[in-house]
Amino acid sequence: MIRHLAIGNIVLPNNLIQAPLAGYTDLPFRLLVREFGAGLTVSEMISAEGIVRSGAKSLALAETCPEERPFAVQIFGARPEAMAEAARILSEKPIDLIDINMGCPVPKVVRSGSGAALLKDPKEAGGLMRAVVAASSVPVTVKIRAGWDEETKTALDVAREAEQVGVAAIAVHARTRSQGFSGQADWRIIAAVKKAVGIPVIGNGDVFSAEDARRMFEETDCDGIMIGRGAIGNPWIYREIIALACVGAHCNAPSPPGIVERRDVMLRHLKMLAELRGEVHAARLFRKYVSGYTRGLAGGAGFRSQINQAGTSREIMDLTQRYFDRTLQSAIAE
Repeated sequence: MIRHLAIGNIVLPNNLIQAPLAGYTDLPFRLLVREFGAGLTVSEMISAEGIVRSGAKSLALAETCPEERPFAVQIFGARPEAMAEAARILSEKPIDLIDINMGCPVPKVVRSGSGAALLKDPKEAGGLMRAVVAASSVPVTVKIRAGWDEETKTALDVAREAEQVGVAAIAVHARTRSQGFSGQADWRIIAAVKKAVGIPVIGNGDVFSAEDARRMFEETDCDGIMIGRGAIGNPWIYREIIALACVGAHCNAPSPPGIVERRDVMLRHLKMLAELRGEVHAARLFRKYVSGYTRGLAGGAGFRSQINQAGTSREIMDLTQRYFDRTLQSAIAE
């Protein structure tokens, strides 16, 4: 289940991948999930047009560091020429893979013909992928969905196009664009893509626990798993999946993080954000992670309300320390 994964000439330490999530997968978050076991991290999606036209501002989303390698950058766009030029620029940077976004369901993105809109026409998608592969000096991957809607499930055709033009691996989110993130992911489409192509197939959709990951591996025979929302405020999911997959007397059962570990990781995450973004901006960015970090803890709702009113990362650090001190004292008293 857990093993090395070769994507082109890049060999990942394991086959667990952090999905790109707009507004979430910045450098501090990616470093945390790598620490807990993710074998590959991917940037937030970056506009190819932005890279070509404005350069530095868009490229800031691709910032990385040696500790993060291997690292992939995801790009989106509708024009093959712009996507190819963006790939050429990026592949000269310290990155290992370029990923093409063909799954984003956001209206603003699909209206431009990008993201999941490319699933409507597999041949057109194939032409765009071919242009990116030709321009890139690093392996190219693609992330797709099952299709545009229930009547237009094109994942198999797009996957075959991807393999034909030289894409090195394909990630399949097992929902259609019309589903967004609602309903249940149909993992059967991942299994069907795996049977249809010879390149690595990475499953994605509804993996929120180690047990979910085990079932996806078993039910789809996928080569790797990409985790999205399940890792927000929960970087431990990678450690738990690896522990569950371990076989032998030396292995320990996966265990959830304790109160002290939750506190320490929260504070470290916030500190990294503050160092990168500044006290005020870090406070705004961090709010969206807090519900994951405090899920299941007593008094979490009140704590999150306080966090949402805090104006600086220092205020959040103080609130966090006090909240976890109370939580720890209550746990000891019990």
